[in-house]
Formats: sequence, C-alpha cells, structure tokens
Amino acid sequence: MRSEYTVTQVNSYIRNMFTQDFLLRTITIKGEVSNLRYHSSGHIYFTMKDAGGAISCVMFRGDRERGGLSFLMKEGQQIKASGTVDVYERDGKYQLYARKIELDGAGALYEKYEELKKRLAESGMFDQVYKQPIPKYIKTLGIVTAPTGAAVRDIINVATRRNPHIQIILYPAIVQGAEASESIVRGIQALTEKNVDVMIVGRGGGSIEDLWAFNEENVAQAIFDCPIPIISAVGHETDTTIADYVSDRRAPTPSAAAELAVYEYERFLQDIEDYAFTLTKSMESRIRARKLIEDRLKENLRLLSPMNKVRDRLLRIDKLGDALNSRMDRKLSEYRHRLNIDIEKMKGLSPLNRLMGGYSYVSNGAGDNVKSIESVSEGDELNIYVTDGIIRSTVVGTKEISYGKEK
Repeated sequence: MRSEYTVTQVNSYIRNMFTQDFLLRTITIKGEVSNLRYHSSGHIYFTMKDAGGAISCVMFRGDRERGGLSFLMKEGQQIKASGTVDVYERDGKYQLYARKIELDGAGALYEKYEELKKRLAESGMFDQVYKQPIPKYIKTLGIVTAPTGAAVRDIINVATRRNPHIQIILYPAIVQGAEASESIVRGIQALTEKNVDVMIVGRGGGSIEDLWAFNEENVAQAIFDCPIPIISAVGHETDTTIADYVSDRRAPTPSAAAELAVYEYERFLQDIEDYAFTLTKSMESRIRARKLIEDRLKENLRLLSPMNKVRDRLLRIDKLGDALNSRMDRKLSEYRHRLNIDIEKMKGLSPLNRLMGGYSYVSNGAGDNVKSIESVSEGDELNIYVTDGIIRSTVVGTKEISYGKEK
C-alpha cells in the first residue's frame, strides 16, 4: 500500500536530511551578489549566483552585529559567505544562513586597502602639512620602478626631451609580487643616499593585485619618511594607491610624473631672459627714482648751503653798494648843482669880478683894507689892486664925498 505524506512532513524530512549532512552544516560558498535587500529588521536578504546557478541567502541581524559583515554589500560584488545550508519549512525552500561574509579576491584586497587607507589617514600621513614642494629646477632625477617596460621608457623619454642635461638615476625595483614592497623600500632608501633632487616611484597600470605593492604599509612609511620630494606614478589615471595619498605629489601617469619633475630647458632659458629683462628694467627704474631723489636733495642742499647764504649776502652787499653809490651820485649831483649856484652867487660878490668891472681894492702898508678916508693920513703908502697888478701910491690928501657930493 502506497504511503501518503503531508507537505509539512516532507519539508521536515528534507530539513532533517540537510541537518544531518556534515558538509552543509559548515560551508563556504563563493559567488556574485544579486537581489540584495537590507530589511528594516536588520536582516540582509540576497542571492549568490555564478554561471551555473543561484542560491538564496540570508544573514540575520545578530550575526551581522557580531562582526559577520565588515563592509557594505553591493550588487555585483564577488563574496565568500560562510554558514549553514538549511530548509525553510514553511516554503519548502533551502537557503544559506550566512554567519560571515567576506569580499572575495579583488574585493578582499579592496577591503584591506580601505582599512589601511583609513588607518593611515587617521594617523595624519596624508595631511597636506607634511607634503614637500617639488623643486622647480632640478639636476638629478631618481626613479624607482622596473628596469623594463613602458613606465621607465616614458619617464626617460619625457625627462630627456624636456631637459637634455638632466641626470637620471634608476633603481631597478621589483614592482609586482611578494618581494615587491621590500624592493621598492630599498629603492627609496638607496636614492635618498644618492641625494637626488626629486624621486619618481611607480609602475605601469594593472589590476589591484598587480599594483598591490604600492598599497603596502611599509612602502607608505618609506615614502612618508623620505626627506626627498616623491612623485607617485602608479598605473593609469583611474588607478589610485596608498602611495598616491602619502606621496608629496601624485601624477596620473609616469609621463605626467616626468613632466612634473623635470623643467623644460628651453622654457628655462626664456625665463632667464625674461628675468634679466625684468631685472634691468627694474634697476633702471630704481636708478631713475634715486636720481630724482638725489637731484631734489642736491637742490635742498643748495638752498640750505652756507655758501649760498654767503653769495646771497655778497649780492645784497653789491646791491646795497650800488644803491649807496647811486644815492651818493644823486647827492653829489645835488650838491654840485647847489655849489654851482653858490659859485655863481660868489662870482657876483667876488672882488676880482668887481675889479674886472673897473673897481679896485685899496690896502695900507699893513695890508688892511682902506674903507674910509679916516683910516689914512697924508703921506701913508697905499696899495691899489687892479685887474692886472698893484699900484703903489702915497696919500697926498683926502676928500670926503657924501651921497655923490663933495664936502
């Protein structure tokens, strides 16, 4: 007789089969995340799939909070989920009850990358205050990279094209694999001892696994401790490593790193000419300004000079002398005019003029002027002065005359 079972009985039986299977009790499944849903309860529902199939999965809130998940799950991620495969009796559906979820492959590396990035950022290694400026003009360029490949060729070609006189020192480092990070650290230390002006540390592009050496903490620490400015040039423009964050400058490509590190020689010569022209013009302008100041000071000194005051006094003396002479001339002219007038007056009173007019002058022997007959006696000798000489005479008698009449 054929047995009949209820749905619940069958589902319970199947669940017991899953429970008794040792493999399904503790299993790790790899696959791609799809149909991801974060429930309001805190549970996470999702599907894991690969090219051949799919399985429903759930992570309960408790497992999540106990550290079962350390990152934010996203659609399309490759993950490894560890837990138990069991049957949900109500729906008769089996699923993975995940207790721990990790990123798989590149995803795991990315998680490690984010963790180290966060820790180094919190320690201050990415702060701008520690960034060294890249010198504008350098003589020696150090390169830490693989000795073969496009990266080193690009750096050398660009550097020598920009400046044919640049000295390049290459440290042939291992840039991929287990020994890569230590090799890069040794290269940084070796070029530091060479005292290069700027260092380029990098390699060509690749996957996160290929570039992983530049995400190692020892490389980051070596870059941070290096006293020489370092330009990181790892991968392509879209690739970003820990070395990029801790370096003094990040270049999107090795070629761009060479352009940042090496100045353009022809441009340098032009800059020198421009600087010389600017300096000459500046000096000429300063000299003109100083000449104007000198001229003004000389003028001030001339105005304040004692010699100027002496000259001014001498000129004033000359002017006063001229004024005095002019005034004396005027006075002399006035006095001469008055003298001429007095002379003319004197001429009118002059005895000589009177003599010229027929008058004579009579004096006695003593030389006294005889003005009256009473001052002479008969027999006195008299001198009679006329215009052309003296007439000596003797008084023989006198005769009084009054008002033109004889007495």
